[in-house]
Amino acid sequence: MALAIGCGTTGQTENMLSAAGFKMVHADTPERQAHLNSLPTGKITMVQRNGTMYYAYPDPKQNVLYVGQEPQYQKYQQLRMQKQLADEQLNTASMYNDPAWGVWGPWGGRPGWAWR
Repeated sequence: MALAIGCGTTGQTENMLSAAGFKMVHADTPERQAHLNSLPTGKITMVQRNGTMYYAYPDPKQNVLYVGQEPQYQKYQQLRMQKQLADEQLNTASMYNDPAWGVWGPWGGRPGWAWR
């Protein structure tokens, strides 16, 4: 059984996978190379092997496969959500500091003027 799950930007994804505890497995045999090439690039795929469920993320440029199980995958999801939240907060802060908003700020208005 295989299920592909989309990921973010290359480089960041590999860093988060490593931080979450995924192991890097080098495709140093013909069998591993074939498996690496069989998986969709840029996606985490659920793979069942010998009755155990794994999550695999191929990195063909580095010739490695990132492999983890449920705890590592959950940690990766948590790191992804934290990054998304931080990115959203940064975007919001940038918007508040954008001079294009002028006196309106985000929904301000001129001094002494109130919504009625």
